Amino acid sequence: MTPRLRHPRILPASWLSVGLSLVLALLLIGAGSARAEIRVTDLSGREVVLEQPARRIVLGEGRHLAVLGMLHDDPVSLLAGWRQDKGLDPATFEAYLAKFPALADVAPVGAGNRLLSVESTIALMPDLVLLSLMDARDPQMEMPLRQLEAAGIPVAFVDFFTAPLENTLPSLRLIGQLTGAEAKAEEFAGFYRDHLDNIRLKLKAAQPAPPRVFIHVHAAPSNCCATVGPGVFDEFVEAAGGYNIGRDSVPGVMGNVGLENLLASDPDVYLATGGAHMKARGGLVLGAGIDDDVAAQSFADLLDTPGFADLRSVREGRAIGIWHLFNDFPAHIALIEALAKRFHPDLFPDLDPMATMAEFEDRFSPVEMTGSYWTPAE
Repeated sequence: MTPRLRHPRILPASWLSVGLSLVLALLLIGAGSARAEIRVTDLSGREVVLEQPARRIVLGEGRHLAVLGMLHDDPVSLLAGWRQDKGLDPATFEAYLAKFPALADVAPVGAGNRLLSVESTIALMPDLVLLSLMDARDPQMEMPLRQLEAAGIPVAFVDFFTAPLENTLPSLRLIGQLTGAEAKAEEFAGFYRDHLDNIRLKLKAAQPAPPRVFIHVHAAPSNCCATVGPGVFDEFVEAAGGYNIGRDSVPGVMGNVGLENLLASDPDVYLATGGAHMKARGGLVLGAGIDDDVAAQSFADLLDTPGFADLRSVREGRAIGIWHLFNDFPAHIALIEALAKRFHPDLFPDLDPMATMAEFEDRFSPVEMTGSYWTPAE
């Protein structure tokens, strides 16, 4: 018996349309799923992969809450836990607590000496742990990092401290990618570049002689004098057109110089750093919540100390006090302007670092940053 040939069934055009739509929808869903994965390289060179933007973050440094605040209107809502080491200054903490009462319930995951409790961290079930690049280089962090990796908790390293001019924007962009705030990160990048380029271009064109600057960190009348070599404040001084003479005597990030050596070095500018933490030591008091008069008086008292008062830079009015916590916060762009204006007043008569700070607060801080951040204030 000859088999009957079956003709292929021709589907109605409407059916074909429906089928194609279903296929297209499935392809789009697959593409959307692929795009939902976040894959970035952190500041230590490690790949970090998230399935979606992080919403339960553990901060390795409490002060980086202010960095999250640059990108999110309610950064505390993203905070599952934080390490108390290197926390916010008291006035900034109180400002965040007043606006975001949930901050009081954020779990601690470690305290001094850069200790991180892995057990406490894992118990919080975070979808991201943000650590400093210093943690990546710290031998005591090797075991905690292995344990977090074994628990499947993503860790990303950022840096606003060791190489601020090189790493601030990459770090902020990284956090923006990991938390779904890329647009805000790019907004700040434009703000930062515009202000920094204005200084760099004028310095490059004029090529003024850089003043020799001594940086006295955590400045107090006694136990003179802690200072810095390459990195951190050294980069701010260089960006503003100065030269940090600590480079000549301090091989690492931090070191000490005796008062006799300081007097012998005869710097063109004496630059002191301070903060609310220096009040107990009778040192330079500056920062959030500090009145200009209080800052000015603490600086005057410091400069009246025998030894400091004998410096040529102090006698001739070339002494500057600055907030120490600019050393780990992207608002340092305003500090660079303040230094450039003082190092090269004829080159930068129109710079207004106070206006830059005000714009930073308006655009990139969820809390008020009222305070005294350098002195003299003008």
